[in-house]
Amino acid sequence: MDHTANLAQHLKSLDLPADAQEWLMDVWGVCQLIDDAADGDEIGPARAYEAAWSVFVRLHTNTFWDRAKAVLLPVLALQVLKWRASDEAERDGAADERSFVWRAGFYDLVLSVCQLCGIQNAGRAVLAMYGETFEDYRGEFPCPTP
Repeated sequence: MDHTANLAQHLKSLDLPADAQEWLMDVWGVCQLIDDAADGDEIGPARAYEAAWSVFVRLHTNTFWDRAKAVLLPVLALQVLKWRASDEAERDGAADERSFVWRAGFYDLVLSVCQLCGIQNAGRAVLAMYGETFEDYRGEFPCPTP
């Protein structure tokens, strides 16, 4: 099962409202596309079209976003800043445990959504969603040795 399908299953298992699950999946798709674009990876028209629809239409018309945007916008902004810092560290050859943790900011967003939905005991389940190990990450980048 690919990571996107696996993520969708995890979100469903948290019993989040459908609109919250849909919003998170849209954010996930856009995040993946932006990260691939920053890395110079091939995106292709289908992914670009899907991301455009998400960014310009679905994310703004999602009923969960409409109810929670005042809380979610600063969380999203923080995740963008964390992703950029980790991406810059990776590009500078300074990837380490800190950049590994910050690149996983999407899961902070998931936990915030759980909290907003009244699911207070989701921490371990959200922690388990992150499929990449530090060893896998370390293999992608020239990490400094401790």
